[in-house]
Amino acid sequence: MLRRLRIGALAAVFILVLYLLYTAYSIVSFADKNERVRSDAAIVLGAAVWGEEPSPVLAERMNHAIWLYNNGYVAKIIATGGIGDGDAISEAEAAKRYAVQKGIPEVDVILEVESRITEQNLEYAYAIARQNHLRTLTIVSDPLHMKRAVHMAKDLGMEAYSSPTQTSVYQSMRTKFPFLLREIFFMVGYQVKMLF
Repeated sequence: MLRRLRIGALAAVFILVLYLLYTAYSIVSFADKNERVRSDAAIVLGAAVWGEEPSPVLAERMNHAIWLYNNGYVAKIIATGGIGDGDAISEAEAAKRYAVQKGIPEVDVILEVESRITEQNLEYAYAIARQNHLRTLTIVSDPLHMKRAVHMAKDLGMEAYSSPTQTSVYQSMRTKFPFLLREIFFMVGYQVKMLF
Protein backbone atom coordinates (compact mmCIF):
# COMPACT_ATOMS: atom_id res chain seq x y z
CA MET A 1 0.00 0.00 0.00
CA LEU A 2 2.78 2.42 0.97
CA ARG A 3 4.68 1.53 -2.20
CA ARG A 4 1.60 2.33 -4.31
CA LEU A 5 1.24 5.69 -2.57
CA ARG A 6 4.88 6.51 -3.29
CA ILE A 7 4.51 5.53 -6.95
CA GLY A 8 1.32 7.62 -7.18
CA ALA A 9 3.05 10.62 -5.58
CA LEU A 10 6.05 10.30 -7.91
CA ALA A 11 3.73 10.05 -10.92
CA ALA A 12 1.85 13.17 -9.79
CA VAL A 13 5.12 15.09 -9.34
CA PHE A 14 6.32 13.92 -12.76
CA ILE A 15 3.07 15.06 -14.42
CA LEU A 16 3.27 18.42 -12.63
CA VAL A 17 6.87 18.96 -13.76
CA LEU A 18 5.91 18.08 -17.35
CA TYR A 19 2.97 20.51 -17.18
CA LEU A 20 5.20 23.32 -15.88
CA LEU A 21 7.82 22.63 -18.55
CA TYR A 22 5.16 22.62 -21.25
CA THR A 23 3.76 25.91 -19.90
CA ALA A 24 7.24 27.46 -19.96
CA TYR A 25 7.82 26.21 -23.51
CA SER A 26 4.47 27.59 -24.70
CA ILE A 27 5.23 31.02 -23.20
CA VAL A 28 8.72 31.20 -24.71
CA SER A 29 7.70 29.86 -28.13
CA PHE A 30 4.82 32.36 -28.35
CA ALA A 31 6.96 35.32 -27.27
CA ASP A 32 8.10 36.28 -30.78
CA LYS A 33 4.73 35.77 -32.49
CA ASN A 34 4.18 39.12 -34.17
CA GLU A 35 0.97 39.29 -36.19
CA ARG A 36 1.37 42.48 -38.18
CA VAL A 37 -2.19 42.79 -39.39
CA ARG A 38 -4.27 45.92 -39.73
CA SER A 39 -6.64 46.25 -36.78
CA ASP A 40 -8.93 48.87 -35.33
CA ALA A 41 -6.85 49.51 -32.20
CA ALA A 42 -3.85 48.47 -30.17
CA ILE A 43 -4.47 47.62 -26.53
CA VAL A 44 -1.32 48.52 -24.61
CA LEU A 45 -1.12 46.62 -21.34
CA GLY A 46 -0.27 48.75 -18.33
CA ALA A 47 3.02 48.88 -16.46
CA ALA A 48 4.48 51.00 -13.70
CA VAL A 49 4.64 54.78 -13.64
CA TRP A 50 7.71 56.57 -12.28
CA GLY A 51 6.52 59.88 -10.87
CA GLU A 52 4.36 61.15 -13.72
CA GLU A 53 6.38 59.45 -16.45
CA PRO A 54 5.98 55.95 -17.86
CA SER A 55 8.54 53.46 -16.58
CA PRO A 56 10.99 52.11 -19.18
CA VAL A 57 8.77 49.01 -19.53
CA LEU A 58 5.65 51.08 -20.23
CA ALA A 59 7.56 53.46 -22.52
CA GLU A 60 8.77 50.58 -24.70
CA ARG A 61 5.27 49.16 -24.93
CA MET A 62 4.02 52.58 -26.03
CA ASN A 63 6.90 52.97 -28.49
CA HIS A 64 5.73 49.79 -30.19
CA ALA A 65 2.10 50.93 -30.26
CA ILE A 66 3.24 54.28 -31.70
CA TRP A 67 5.17 52.41 -34.40
CA LEU A 68 2.08 50.35 -35.24
CA TYR A 69 0.01 53.54 -35.45
CA ASN A 70 2.53 55.45 -37.56
CA ASN A 71 2.87 52.52 -39.96
CA GLY A 72 -0.86 52.11 -40.49
CA TYR A 73 -1.36 48.88 -38.56
CA VAL A 74 -3.75 50.40 -36.00
CA ALA A 75 -6.13 53.36 -36.12
CA LYS A 76 -6.39 53.92 -32.35
CA ILE A 77 -4.39 53.16 -29.22
CA ILE A 78 -6.11 52.08 -26.00
CA ALA A 79 -3.77 52.77 -23.07
CA THR A 80 -4.64 50.73 -19.99
CA GLY A 81 -3.88 50.82 -16.28
CA GLY A 82 -5.18 52.56 -13.19
CA ILE A 83 -3.43 54.49 -10.45
CA GLY A 84 -0.93 52.38 -8.53
CA ASP A 85 -0.23 52.78 -4.83
CA GLY A 86 1.59 56.06 -4.28
CA ASP A 87 1.31 57.16 -7.91
CA ALA A 88 0.07 60.62 -8.88
CA ILE A 89 -1.49 59.61 -12.19
CA SER A 90 -2.74 56.43 -13.82
CA GLU A 91 -0.58 54.23 -16.00
CA ALA A 92 -2.93 54.97 -18.90
CA GLU A 93 -2.65 58.75 -18.46
CA ALA A 94 1.16 58.59 -18.32
CA ALA A 95 1.11 56.44 -21.47
CA LYS A 96 -1.22 58.85 -23.28
CA ARG A 97 0.92 61.88 -22.39
CA TYR A 98 3.96 60.01 -23.71
CA ALA A 99 2.21 59.15 -26.97
CA VAL A 100 0.99 62.72 -27.50
CA GLN A 101 4.53 64.03 -26.89
CA LYS A 102 5.65 61.63 -29.64
CA GLY A 103 3.17 63.13 -32.08
CA ILE A 104 0.12 60.87 -31.76
CA PRO A 105 -3.14 62.90 -31.98
CA GLU A 106 -4.78 63.06 -28.57
CA VAL A 107 -8.10 61.97 -30.04
CA ASP A 108 -6.57 58.68 -31.15
CA VAL A 109 -5.42 57.59 -27.66
CA ILE A 110 -8.27 56.19 -25.58
CA LEU A 111 -7.88 55.72 -21.83
CA GLU A 112 -8.83 52.80 -19.60
CA VAL A 113 -7.98 53.95 -16.06
CA GLU A 114 -9.60 51.43 -13.68
CA SER A 115 -7.60 48.22 -14.13
CA ARG A 116 -4.89 46.93 -11.82
CA ILE A 117 -3.99 43.54 -13.35
CA THR A 118 -3.64 42.08 -16.85
CA GLU A 119 -7.05 40.42 -16.91
CA GLN A 120 -8.70 43.73 -15.97
CA ASN A 121 -6.56 45.63 -18.54
CA LEU A 122 -8.07 43.43 -21.22
CA GLU A 123 -11.61 43.14 -19.89
CA TYR A 124 -12.08 46.88 -19.34
CA ALA A 125 -10.30 47.84 -22.57
CA TYR A 126 -12.51 45.42 -24.49
CA ALA A 127 -15.63 47.08 -23.06
CA ILE A 128 -14.29 50.48 -24.15
CA ALA A 129 -13.40 49.10 -27.58
CA ARG A 130 -16.94 47.85 -28.10
CA GLN A 131 -18.38 51.21 -27.01
CA ASN A 132 -16.19 52.84 -29.67
CA HIS A 133 -17.06 50.24 -32.35
CA LEU A 134 -13.49 48.93 -32.42
CA ARG A 135 -13.76 45.28 -33.42
CA THR A 136 -10.26 44.01 -34.21
CA LEU A 137 -7.61 44.49 -31.53
CA THR A 138 -3.85 44.12 -31.42
CA ILE A 139 -2.40 43.30 -27.99
CA VAL A 140 0.87 45.05 -27.13
CA SER A 141 3.10 44.02 -24.24
CA ASP A 142 6.48 42.46 -23.53
CA PRO A 143 7.21 39.21 -25.41
CA LEU A 144 7.00 36.87 -22.40
CA HIS A 145 3.68 38.43 -21.38
CA MET A 146 2.02 37.80 -24.73
CA LYS A 147 0.95 34.16 -24.37
CA ARG A 148 -1.11 34.81 -21.26
CA ALA A 149 -2.44 38.14 -22.53
CA VAL A 150 -3.64 36.79 -25.88
CA HIS A 151 -5.07 33.69 -24.20
CA MET A 152 -7.09 35.92 -21.86
CA ALA A 153 -8.16 38.20 -24.71
CA LYS A 154 -9.53 35.29 -26.73
CA ASP A 155 -11.31 33.92 -23.66
CA LEU A 156 -13.05 37.31 -23.41
CA GLY A 157 -14.23 36.91 -27.01
CA MET A 158 -11.86 39.39 -28.64
CA GLU A 159 -10.67 39.16 -32.21
CA ALA A 160 -7.14 39.65 -30.91
CA TYR A 161 -3.71 39.65 -32.51
CA SER A 162 -0.28 39.43 -30.92
CA SER A 163 2.32 42.17 -31.38
CA PRO A 164 5.04 42.16 -28.69
CA THR A 165 7.31 45.13 -28.30
CA GLN A 166 10.56 44.63 -30.19
CA THR A 167 12.49 46.76 -27.69
CA SER A 168 11.56 45.15 -24.38
CA VAL A 169 13.76 46.11 -21.45
CA TYR A 170 13.82 42.41 -20.56
CA GLN A 171 16.78 41.45 -22.75
CA SER A 172 19.25 39.51 -20.61
CA MET A 173 18.74 36.08 -19.05
CA ARG A 174 19.04 37.80 -15.66
CA THR A 175 15.91 39.84 -16.39
CA LYS A 176 14.06 37.34 -18.59
CA PHE A 177 14.21 34.37 -16.22
CA PRO A 178 12.34 36.00 -13.28
CA PHE A 179 9.77 37.34 -15.77
CA LEU A 180 9.30 33.82 -17.18
CA LEU A 181 8.86 32.31 -13.70
CA ARG A 182 6.27 34.97 -12.91
CA GLU A 183 4.41 34.26 -16.14
CA ILE A 184 4.41 30.50 -15.49
CA PHE A 185 2.94 31.16 -12.03
CA PHE A 186 0.23 33.49 -13.34
CA MET A 187 -0.58 31.30 -16.35
CA VAL A 188 -1.08 28.25 -14.14
CA GLY A 189 -3.18 30.33 -11.74
CA TYR A 190 -5.34 31.61 -14.58
CA GLN A 191 -5.85 28.14 -16.03
CA VAL A 192 -6.82 26.73 -12.64
CA LYS A 193 -9.23 29.63 -12.13
CA MET A 194 -10.86 28.98 -15.51
CA LEU A 195 -11.55 25.36 -14.49
CA PHE A 196 -13.88 26.64 -11.80
